[in-house]
Amino acid sequence: MRTPDRDPNDALPWPTMRDWLIEKLAPSPEDVDEMLAKGAFVDDAGRPWTGREIYRPHTFVWFHRELRDEAEVPGELTVLHQDERIVVLDKPHFLSTIPRGRHVVQSAVVKARTALGLPELSAAHRLDRGTAGVLLMTTQKKYRAAYHSIFTERTAVKTYRAIAPFDPELEFPRRVESHLVKRVGTMQAETLDLPPNSATDVDLLEVRGDHALYDVRPLTGKTHQIRAHFNQLGIPLLGDPLYPEVLPTAIDDFSTPLRLLAHRLEFPDPVDGSPRAFVSRRELEWPA
Repeated sequence: MRTPDRDPNDALPWPTMRDWLIEKLAPSPEDVDEMLAKGAFVDDAGRPWTGREIYRPHTFVWFHRELRDEAEVPGELTVLHQDERIVVLDKPHFLSTIPRGRHVVQSAVVKARTALGLPELSAAHRLDRGTAGVLLMTTQKKYRAAYHSIFTERTAVKTYRAIAPFDPELEFPRRVESHLVKRVGTMQAETLDLPPNSATDVDLLEVRGDHALYDVRPLTGKTHQIRAHFNQLGIPLLGDPLYPEVLPTAIDDFSTPLRLLAHRLEFPDPVDGSPRAFVSRRELEWPA
């Protein structure tokens, strides 16, 4: 695995390599410390990492890890589109986008690589494990940078659907803005009293009793942005285990899906310039 690149204008995201390993692998710190003590993590030259090294961006870390048994995630990972360069998937709730921590086999990348026979298939962006819907992947490594750029350069337009409480005192459409920071080791994004660095447009589509269906368009791409902005409005998303408070939900508890769906993805193709648009076939489950 490789450490992420670092924006030269930002501070180091992790103080040490140990901190990054804990965040990346998502086991307990004791698990990482035990592996470090055994010399299980090595660099390109085969030298063991101690974990005390200052975090290094764009650095490979090699290791062998025994995989734990993983509960089968309900729902089918379906293909919306496939061609020479891309595969567009319709991801179910609870399925991780990439292999990480306790979700390796039960990840969209691993499942799709196996099902489609594409060993170089990789995600061009990510959806939270709890979020369902449209997920773009590239068939070969040579295409990943081009399609990843549509998200970093914000030429992709993402539209979500969400179910949350209905508050008649809130007027829609509206734009929600705030300064969000997701710190290493914390489950929730923090809202700071600083100029906004995130913005989400929200509109009301349908009301059923105490809940409503919302059209959501994030204009920026901060971690947990939609979830944090609905919480900011006082109408946290239905089924959210993190906002407004972190709930003690078991990793194999699939009983309450987060009501958030990546409904539509559209973008100018970075290779040939053609317009691309893909829509999820899934629908969010209303509360009983």
